[in-house]
Amino acid sequence: MPGLPSVAAPPAEPVDAPLAAADAVGPVLGEVLDERLRLSRAVDPVFGRELADRLAALATRGGKRLRTAFAHCGWRAAGGSGDPSAVLRTGAALELLQVCALVHDDVMDGSVRRRGVPALHVQLARRHWAAGMYGSSESFGTSAAVLAGDLALAWADDLLTETALGTPHGARLHAEWRAMRTEMVAGQYRDLHAQAARSSGVDEALTIATLKSALYTVARPLALGACLAGADERVLDALRAAGRCAGLAFQLRNDLLGAFGDPALTGEPADDDLRSRKLTYLLAVAVQLADARDDRQAAAALAPDADLTSGKAVRQARSALRRTGARDVVEAKIEELADLGLTHFERSGAPPAARHEFAALVERATGAAPSAEEEVA
Repeated sequence: MPGLPSVAAPPAEPVDAPLAAADAVGPVLGEVLDERLRLSRAVDPVFGRELADRLAALATRGGKRLRTAFAHCGWRAAGGSGDPSAVLRTGAALELLQVCALVHDDVMDGSVRRRGVPALHVQLARRHWAAGMYGSSESFGTSAAVLAGDLALAWADDLLTETALGTPHGARLHAEWRAMRTEMVAGQYRDLHAQAARSSGVDEALTIATLKSALYTVARPLALGACLAGADERVLDALRAAGRCAGLAFQLRNDLLGAFGDPALTGEPADDDLRSRKLTYLLAVAVQLADARDDRQAAAALAPDADLTSGKAVRQARSALRRTGARDVVEAKIEELADLGLTHFERSGAPPAARHEFAALVERATGAAPSAEEEVA
């Protein structure tokens, strides 16, 4: 993306090493899931077939595997080399934790699609309806999806614990993991709290984005990988700072895609955040700019009490995001954060190959802007 410092790639190192790690985690995740499914079916065949199987299908369908790639990058930054199996198993645990977050997030947000197919709670509700069961199909789907998310978390915890027990750096690895889990829950709660309070504050939006996404998408995966290489606290601090900046840039890009992206490309509805008036940095900046410029039309479209359930209201809100200049501000913020992330990463003392890997990952995570055609609404 424009503005990123150039980092020369040493010819002795593959440019796509972290992306190769993202590909390599697939078979590892598959082996883990095969074992978990075997155990689930042994516990109860109905549970295994109707819940665990669907959860495993979601875990193996799509996803960029960015968390695994960043964990590998952190491992390399801290001098990791040789057998990457512990990194890949940690990556598989991160992918399962991501599935837990997605399932629960879809329930809380009422999202109906995930990774190009019906969300898990929707699938389970349809299963209830098709079987002619008693009670509310929607309630059944919601309740069963909560259990599915809990199961994904249990699988992730089990795998990370097994990995930690097999490495001399297990205590630090597990401490990093515990901190990440708590941050995720805190971020999700702050998200719900902001929606209920109809908040519009820029600082609050950044806090939510940091806790809910930036830390567990980039900062903690980098640190988890570095822990496996025996990194000291100085290196870990630099990597966490790099990850916080890059992770925020990633989330701000997701916010733009959520408002302006093409569902055919993202695999998710484009209007969910706007319809629920989710507090994003994009929304907070737009409200601030509308007030500063006395743009009453934009302010009304984005107001806390605005009814955004209709298509017309969503289009007006999207137009307000553009007209206030909020989208341009967010684009500039993404570039600024990406630059800061690279600066902090260099401070870790990472070798040139790892610096190049990190730059490539930041580019991949933050550089996919919606096209002009996707903006039309």
